[in-house]
Amino acid sequence: MSDRSAQAYSQALQYIPGGVNSPARAFGAVGGGPRFVSHGRAAHLFDLDGREYIDYVCSWGPLIFGHAHPRVVRAIQEACERGTSFGAPTELEVAMAAQVCAMVPSIEMVRMVNSGTEATMSAVRVARGYTGRDKIIKFEGCWHGHGDSFLIKAGSSALTLGAPDSPGVPASVAADTLTLPYNDADAVAHAVARNPGQVAAVIVEPVAGNMGTVLPCAGFLESLRQITRDHGIVLIFDEVITGFRVAPGGAQQRFGVTPDLTCLGKIVGGGLPVGAYGGRREIMSEVSPMGRRISQAGTLSGNPLAMAAGLAQLQMLTEPGVYERLEQVSVTLAEGMRDSVRRLGRRFAVNQVGAMLCLFFVEGEVNDYAAVTRADTDLFRRYFWACLERGLYLAPSQFECMFPSAVHSDDDIEATLRAQYEALRAVL
Repeated sequence: MSDRSAQAYSQALQYIPGGVNSPARAFGAVGGGPRFVSHGRAAHLFDLDGREYIDYVCSWGPLIFGHAHPRVVRAIQEACERGTSFGAPTELEVAMAAQVCAMVPSIEMVRMVNSGTEATMSAVRVARGYTGRDKIIKFEGCWHGHGDSFLIKAGSSALTLGAPDSPGVPASVAADTLTLPYNDADAVAHAVARNPGQVAAVIVEPVAGNMGTVLPCAGFLESLRQITRDHGIVLIFDEVITGFRVAPGGAQQRFGVTPDLTCLGKIVGGGLPVGAYGGRREIMSEVSPMGRRISQAGTLSGNPLAMAAGLAQLQMLTEPGVYERLEQVSVTLAEGMRDSVRRLGRRFAVNQVGAMLCLFFVEGEVNDYAAVTRADTDLFRRYFWACLERGLYLAPSQFECMFPSAVHSDDDIEATLRAQYEALRAVL
């Protein structure tokens, strides 16, 4: 760790649990302490000692146009000059809602919130209120934020009632969550059959982005759609990561499967704290103050600074060539990483879809949580530090994605692949 980062971290430990405001920022999985950031510019980060890195965390996904993009910064400045918060509606909220609905056709009505966790928690509550049922189905390795219903692990059987995976989660809450293997549609059908008329929602990351990058197997999402439709269950796509990153309309557009509700975050806020959930008008019309008045509220929801930043970024995404560039950058990175692995005589998996990818230190296909957990985390730890020393800023965990942006240049990609090969060669 750099000298100034070490000093900042030491001070942070006195006042902040673990010295960080989100566990993902800690370096617990790789050892040592985190780099403290001074500033970012385009696809590059700078730490407190002035060291420069090519950034593939990009604030964990939101910065699809990199750091401090002039149009996003200008939008925030102009909004800030009018006022930072009003607690009253603004035209920016309407423009944002219209933009989201235009880009994601399955969303007929949308409610803005302040985080991805808030979006998923709200969507599940709406599903429960709409169906009058209590149980939900989620999948191993899919992260939907830190709501109580999501912090559950499966027992010895996929159908065993869940046990709390975090202190503070009541057993009564865990009992209503069924956790099943990702990419196993048969397990879903079996769980629904064992709990007739009790399942309110199936919530899934259509591309799992919180155990690395794990794609849905052929037919998995389609099967979820059929099962939920047949049994009156609300299908929720958590597109907090994939939304606007793998296609303009998210993973549901890319894979051609339409959910009932969609959760958004990350890119929709342009780097500011924001989330959103929306879907079929019939369901969203039950949210307070409409219909059955299913409760959800937030003082800062639709904050004008977040709306301005997010709207500017979404409008930029509609411009010609953006998604072609994102795909080109990501495919070039993935193919280059596979080539590096082959040159060194190994067969590690590299998964990529849209502008998200991951190198897994495990050989063979990686398409579920069990395969992910076989990865060599000690080898990743050494690889991570070798990359950092060579100017690549990666997430400090084997189980997180790389997030390329539209402003990673050809020179950035060339430098990345050169440094990545050298790092691999050093640790292998």
